[in-house]
Amino acid sequence: MTPLQRFAWYAGSILVTLVLVALWQAAADHGGIPPVFLPGPDRAWNALMTGLSSGPVVKVTGATLRRMVLGWALASCAGIVVGAVIGSSRHAREYLGPTLEMIRPVPVSAFMPIVIAFLGLSGDMVLVVVAIGAIWPVLLATVHGVSSVERRLVDVSRVLELGRLQRLWKIALPNSQPDILAGARLGLTVSLILTVVGEMLTSENGLGYYILLEGRAFHSANLFAGVILLGGIGLVSNLILQGAEARLLRWTKR
Repeated sequence: MTPLQRFAWYAGSILVTLVLVALWQAAADHGGIPPVFLPGPDRAWNALMTGLSSGPVVKVTGATLRRMVLGWALASCAGIVVGAVIGSSRHAREYLGPTLEMIRPVPVSAFMPIVIAFLGLSGDMVLVVVAIGAIWPVLLATVHGVSSVERRLVDVSRVLELGRLQRLWKIALPNSQPDILAGARLGLTVSLILTVVGEMLTSENGLGYYILLEGRAFHSANLFAGVILLGGIGLVSNLILQGAEARLLRWTKR
């Protein structure tokens, strides 16, 4: 993509966002919907700025970010390790593949009662649920990447008389970086979603519980401010991982 094309793409994205915000403002001002149910973007933005400057929004945002990042990090590390072990062994894929395919479609909410039974409605429970939900994109991507190493690279490792661990570390995992990073980006999105849901369920301090309380009190401007903040967290975290991915994968474009 040329610089001009990239600029046109960003300009088009910003234009679409501005149009949607304008439609939202028009619906709030002239749509006949009471402000208690649909505040305009101006009120939501003012509530967000007020919350960030003098309210509890900074504290709850920090709690949500901490749970999201920690749960995602645990899931990513476990997913890479387990995925590398399974992907590097044909027998492991044959024996564990059906089990993984059986567990993978099960919604994370089905595991919540089990986790609650052991940990209760606590912050640790939220962390474990986030890790359970976010591990699958990374694990499956790692299995696919490690198991699909080019045959000629495998032949080279045999010529060099590399052991299984050396082959995994020096050839399979570097070759799997695009798959692993794509899975990590998806896992981070899942982590944010599950963190918010977990906070709503457990009443733990965080953006999820903050949004729930503001909705119950009919403070619609604060509610929408929290939703906007969640969208911003998702956008920024995705951009950070995109930048890291572009830097780590420079070798693929040579």
